Amino acid sequence: MEGEEFTIRVKVADRYYPLRIRRKDEEMVRKAAQGINEKLMQYEKRYADMDSQDFLAMVLLQYGVKLLKCEENADISSLMDSIREVTRELQGYLSPA
Repeated sequence: MEGEEFTIRVKVADRYYPLRIRRKDEEMVRKAAQGINEKLMQYEKRYADMDSQDFLAMVLLQYGVKLLKCEENADISSLMDSIREVTRELQGYLSPA
């Protein structure tokens, strides 16, 4: 069943976290954890004088900005759809019959 929930263990920043998720979301959750861990490793290699809390904050900020950009683009996309619809209607009124 697609909506069925189950528990998985996901490792983020050298810690395991049990998560109760829907089966259909498992791949996405695991990919997200993998992406976070990869970003953490990049920061660890680049900034040796910082601790894991700093790295987590930097990754969180990076993903937060990315999320806001996606939300902004979604808003623009919806607006553009509305503009196209109005343009089609206007063209219908203005075109010779």
